Amino acid sequence: MSSNSHRRGPFYGDASPFRSRDGLNTRPVPASDSNEIQLRIDPIDMDDEITGLRGQVQKLRNVAQEIGTEVKYQKDFLEQLQTTMAKAQAGVKNNLRRLNKSIIRNGSNHIVHVIAFALLCFFLVYFWSKISRK
Repeated sequence: MSSNSHRRGPFYGDASPFRSRDGLNTRPVPASDSNEIQLRIDPIDMDDEITGLRGQVQKLRNVAQEIGTEVKYQKDFLEQLQTTMAKAQAGVKNNLRRLNKSIIRNGSNHIVHVIAFALLCFFLVYFWSKISRK
């Protein structure tokens, strides 16, 4: 904006006291044409405004480029994570298949061992509680 538009005074510089906003003002007219209002538009320095807008557009473009770069990075990261998860899922599936084959080949004696261990623990706790009451 022009330097005159930032000046604060009772009449904005040399403008008339009837000035409505920057750039527009009324001028008194001869008494014969008193029903008409004449407007005069002050010249505005658009170069400063355009330079300011160019700077803001440049900043916005830089932000948009940074967002685009971050989106590409996140996309690549998610694709790698998805690939890693697929490999891990395949590995777990393979290990479960091998474990099932091993259980079928060797029999299911592990269930008997678990039940025997649980019964042993139960009797130990039971006898210990009987002995500690006396």
